[in-house]
Formats: sequence, C-alpha cells, structure tokens
Amino acid sequence: MPIPTFIDLQEVEQCDELRQYLKDLGAIIGTENATTGIIGDLEEIVSVLDVCLNDENEGDVESVLNSIVSLLIQVPQTGDARCPKLIAAFCDKLVKCTANKLVAVNLRVLQNLFEGLGDHKEFRYIVYHSLIVIAGKTNQMHIVPTDLDKIKTWFTGISIDKYQDLFRLLHDVLLQTKNSELASKVMIELLGTYTEENASQARSDAQKCIVSSLADPATFLLDNLLPLKPVKSLEGQPIHNLLNIFVADKLAAYIAFYKSNQAFVDSLGLQHEQNLKKMRLLTFMQLAESKKEISFDEVKTDLQLTDDEVEPFIIDVLKTKLVRAKIDQLNQKILVSSTMHRTFGRQQWQQLKDTLSLWQMNLTKVQLTISGALRTQTQLPQMTA
Repeated sequence: MPIPTFIDLQEVEQCDELRQYLKDLGAIIGTENATTGIIGDLEEIVSVLDVCLNDENEGDVESVLNSIVSLLIQVPQTGDARCPKLIAAFCDKLVKCTANKLVAVNLRVLQNLFEGLGDHKEFRYIVYHSLIVIAGKTNQMHIVPTDLDKIKTWFTGISIDKYQDLFRLLHDVLLQTKNSELASKVMIELLGTYTEENASQARSDAQKCIVSSLADPATFLLDNLLPLKPVKSLEGQPIHNLLNIFVADKLAAYIAFYKSNQAFVDSLGLQHEQNLKKMRLLTFMQLAESKKEISFDEVKTDLQLTDDEVEPFIIDVLKTKLVRAKIDQLNQKILVSSTMHRTFGRQQWQQLKDTLSLWQMNLTKVQLTISGALRTQTQLPQMTA
C-alpha cells in the first residue's frame, strides 16, 4: 500500500492521499474533501486515526503522522476557532495509543509538531502537555526538554491556571520518574506564581514541595522555600515546623519533633532513618560553620553516634564535598577548611562581601609591589660590555 507523501503536494492533495490511505486501512471516512475547508478535512482524518496507530509498521505510521503534522502546523495561521480543539484531538490520539513500539514514534512526531508551531504558545502548550504525559507513562522523560528557563520562555503569557497546571504535571511526572532534584525546582517555580491573596489555595502543593525537598538526598539548602507565599501560609502547621528544623536546627530538635509527631512524619512518606542521616549531615555543617577544629567527642555527642561510627560518618560527609576537612586521627579531631552554609542570609552575604574586599585589597598590594619592582628595574643603570 503506498504511503502518502507531503513534501511536494498541495494541502488538498495531501488530505486526499491521507483519506484514501486511512480508508484502505479500514477507516470509515469519505474520499471527498470536507465543505468546511482544511480544518474540516483534518478533523475527519484525525477522528479515524486509530486505524493507523494499530499498524505494526513503525515507518508507515511515522510517515502518516508527519504528513498530518505538516498540515497542522499551518492551521494556526487561519485563525479558525476550531484550531485548538483540532490540535488537542490529534495529541489525544497519540496519548491514548497503547502500542508500546510506537512510543518513540509518537514522541518524535509531537516534538516535530511542537517545533513547527513556532511562537503559537497556546497550541504549543497543548503539545508539550501531551509530551509530558506520554513520556511519564513510558518512563521516557529524558527525551522531553525540561530546561526551566526555556519552558518559562515558551509559556510565559498563557493563562496562569494553565501555567500552574503544566508545572504541577511536570513536577508529578519528574517525581514519578525519579528526578527529584528537578522536580523540586519545578515545584518552587510553581509556588512562586502564587500571590498573598491566593497562596492558601496552594497549601497542598507547598506541602508536596517541602516533602520532596526533605526526601531528596541531594538537597541540603532549604531556606529558599521559606519566603514562598504558599509555604508561608503553612506557618504554625507541623509541616512548617519540620521544615524549619531542617533549615536551621540540630539533630536533637528533629529527634524531639519525631517523638511527638511520629505518625505525622510517617504519613508524609518520609523515612525516619533518611531524615536522621540528613539531619546529622546538616548538624555537622552547622558545627563546621563556626569552628575550624571539631573534636570527635563533640561529633559523637551532637550527632548521637558511637565511637565506631564517628570516622565512617566523617568520611561520608567529605564525599559529599559540602564540607572540606582533614581527619586528625592522632588528636581525634577534624580540621575544617571550608563548608557550605545551611542558610544564606544577610550575615552570609556580609561575610562574602568582607572576603571579596580582602581579596581585592591583597591583589591591589600585589599589583603595587610588582609595579614598584618594575620601576626600580628600569631605573637601574644598564651594564655595558
């Protein structure tokens, strides 16, 4: 059976080819063009597309779908009110396609459509939403572009409800596909779209954000969540108290909280042992912020470790590179050279300013010394042979 081509065909001829091809596959579709123009033709073609998606020949399916895409990318220019519904119907067919071998084909076709739609944000939104759904169901998110700066460029200007729905979907799919770090960034972006007036509507999202950040073994800086308005709306709630412990408190505070709120913490899906591990690391970071030398006994006491657990713990900390230090086994202490701050507020900015100012002063002294040495050298009498 001949596969329809579209490179050298006019729109009407493409539709004729597609109609005939689908009819030959068993679709109930007429061979006459619709009286309502190209949009009407595509509505009929898309409505019977299932017969094509059952075809086992991936090459044939991709050729047909790309033929339809070549027509769909032209319809926004018509300004027809039926365009969004038509593009949504096409995407819906691919989302509902159950043939596993066509997943890669469907994703490629939707990416072609996404790129072909150019700056038409409302239409691109429909396509990108479908890409996420398919990739999430089939664990193919690595194929979908997820750069947050690009996503914001693509969809800034669409309705805030759609923008929030998109980021909520992206967050859930990223979590589902084990990309918790990016999921947290997406959720932070989502929460940043709420105002003081509607922040309370996002309490559920705010709690999800806190939980996913606490659970992520690679996330240690959490103070950036506190200014988010939906998070602030949770002040006084146990989840907000728990967040504050991870932001600024020590291990003992977490243990006391867990004893009083064990059922709550467990209901969040957080693992107590993982929480203990993260809080020990955060507590050690806090110790390292204020001390250049930390004794083993202090680590053992503050982190509630046994003698045998101290050195392995310190080695694990050093592997994270959050703290740079050396172990002095002879004197039973840790020599800290630098550490990442748990919070980065006014005090840390002032410390950074002071450090940079000192560097600038030292570099100026070096520059003056070198300049002086060069002047002295040029003023020395030159030796003659």
